Amino acid sequence: MALTPVQYAVIVATLGLVSFICGIMAELKKPPAGEVIPGKGVVICKYSSDPSIVLGYISTAFLAAASIAGYCSLFYPYKGKSIPQAAIFSSNWCISYLAVAFATSVFAAVFLIWPTVQGHLHHTKNVHTDPNFDCPTAKTGLLGGGAFASLNSSLFWLVSLMLVVNVREDYFDDTEKKELI
Repeated sequence: MALTPVQYAVIVATLGLVSFICGIMAELKKPPAGEVIPGKGVVICKYSSDPSIVLGYISTAFLAAASIAGYCSLFYPYKGKSIPQAAIFSSNWCISYLAVAFATSVFAAVFLIWPTVQGHLHHTKNVHTDPNFDCPTAKTGLLGGGAFASLNSSLFWLVSLMLVVNVREDYFDDTEKKELI
């Protein structure tokens, strides 16, 4: 089944929106701290069961899927016609938006993975020898920031797709004009 640019845009937007929603839900469900259980020479941290870690991983996976779909949408041979990558990369607008889309994807991934892995480590390594340990969770706001960066990333992939569609039209118009001459 051949995809159209609109179908690719819907795929990228949907994946980005799901990543955003999962990231926001992870931020909202994250507990402020764990329960401190003092022991003999140790402190044991008991964290309530919360879905923030799973939602953080899911959000990151959907961000990766949106970014991969966004990148693939740029070079997909629509209507069986592909154009050389040099034609796409000859446009300064395409290069700049592609760079921003890639950078925001990496930025969002870092902001989603960092607190998720940190929260996971807090849950698994919960015995501490410091008697003053206060059982923190991952820093508040990072998952939410990563969620918004994930949404921005998918929007930049969509803008890049629109620019590439314009470059494709210009390329095929120029090719047709050269064939007529």
